[in-house]
Amino acid sequence: MITLGKKDSLHARRLAFAVLRNEDMVKKLFTEIVPRFKDRQGGYTRIYKLGWRVGDAAPLSLIEWVTLSAAEEKKKTPVKRVKEALKKVTPGKKAAAAGKGPEKGAKKEKKAKATEGQKEGKETKKGKKSEKRKEVKEEEKGKA
Repeated sequence: MITLGKKDSLHARRLAFAVLRNEDMVKKLFTEIVPRFKDRQGGYTRIYKLGWRVGDAAPLSLIEWVTLSAAEEKKKTPVKRVKEALKKVTPGKKAAAAGKGPEKGAKKEKKAKATEGQKEGKETKKGKKSEKRKEVKEEEKGKA
């Protein structure tokens, strides 16, 4: 696309529109993006491979334009840029918990109710079994 933009002819604009399908993007390509690369022969982008996504193990990468202003390059190291991109791509802990659906929340509620029931004196199946085990152990100690 950058190479088409360097030609800056009607034919090049039409070819770019055939790919981009958006007049505003074609205009931005020819007026803003291409002038930054007029002296460059190739290698317009830089690719950082970030690893794999947690959910489906899809490979992640960050693609950026090579030319940045000198002030921006000094402010942000590649590591900082990658970390910012990862924050945008990966969901946070709250979003991940919300994404699991109501099942996980329902399980937590059931567990909380079970512990409340034990505190109030209501017995659960687990509570009954553990009490029986304790009684059996005490009887065995008494016999011995």
